[in-house]
Amino acid sequence: MGKKILVVDDSALMRKLACDIINKDGRYDTPETCRNGEEALDKVKTNKYDAIVLDVYMPVMDGLEFLRQIKKEGLKERVMMFSTTTGEGTSQTIEALDLGAIDFIKKPDKYKDTSGEDFAKEFLRILEVVAQAGGHHLTVSHSAAHKERVAAKGAESVTLRPSVKISGEKIVAIASSTGGPRALLSVIPLLPKNLNAPVILVQHMPAGFTKSLAERLDSLGPISVKEAEEGDLLEKGTVYIAPGGKHMKVGKSGSHVRIYFGDEPHREGVKPCANYMYETLVDTDYAEVCCVVLTGMGMDGTEGIKNLEKRKKLHIISQDEATCAVYGMPKAIAQTGLVNEVLPLDKIAAAITKEIGTR
Repeated sequence: MGKKILVVDDSALMRKLACDIINKDGRYDTPETCRNGEEALDKVKTNKYDAIVLDVYMPVMDGLEFLRQIKKEGLKERVMMFSTTTGEGTSQTIEALDLGAIDFIKKPDKYKDTSGEDFAKEFLRILEVVAQAGGHHLTVSHSAAHKERVAAKGAESVTLRPSVKISGEKIVAIASSTGGPRALLSVIPLLPKNLNAPVILVQHMPAGFTKSLAERLDSLGPISVKEAEEGDLLEKGTVYIAPGGKHMKVGKSGSHVRIYFGDEPHREGVKPCANYMYETLVDTDYAEVCCVVLTGMGMDGTEGIKNLEKRKKLHIISQDEATCAVYGMPKAIAQTGLVNEVLPLDKIAAAITKEIGTR
């Protein structure tokens, strides 16, 4: 029998869609489904599931209230949101990630869009991460003993490059993917309003969700956060998040640096891609780029940073394994030998501030 997946959605059509995709993969099984969060809460109190596929909008108890309740009762469930961009769906999805959901997939706008292989492939890719089907430890909340073991292991395998103090203008460039929205909630709101540099950020998300992420991050801390727009002038003390579905780049505009977008194909399987962001910094006048690589699958960011390092002074921070939802992107950059600091999530904002300074 495969890993047990609980599907929770008030739509019989969406339940069938999710179950059909899941059951065609021999690694999984959907022995039960629920129509709302209340039914699901009763199930998780008496049964063990490897992952939950959870709708946001449901009668009786919606997805957000379900997440609040399992958090209140100390239930450690791995949740994948089945989200919509209609109404308040994007903002509620960001809130769901804040409440503990690991990742999400956007519901198709039209049912016929679910019949192709692309949707099923993406659904199963995300489910694999959430259900730990690949065998990697993905739980964000780790025991102290686990953190100590991982830290010791990391100290043996990662060679850190000495830091060198650089004077002149600086910029912070952050790459983040699976588990990133939750990670960013622990980093961005802790940055000071008077940070002495702009911050550009690529978070792998579909179009429509990055604006809600920016608004939530902006509401939680002193530093300004916005979804980047074409022609934005990079200003110190502001975070610019790449819109989903667009490659964010930067370029000189006279004595200033502005944001522009590219429509190149997906790179590393994603759009936006952090590699493009890093590489376009080559031709800017910043004396130093503080590169930060957070939780995520794959290797996005590594190639771009390696190319950037040939022409720029870098200070590179990677998130440690113990606090990653997925130790993929941070591991890839750490193994290059270019990283200056490998840090737990709760130390990253302070490290950025120390390196960049304040005005």
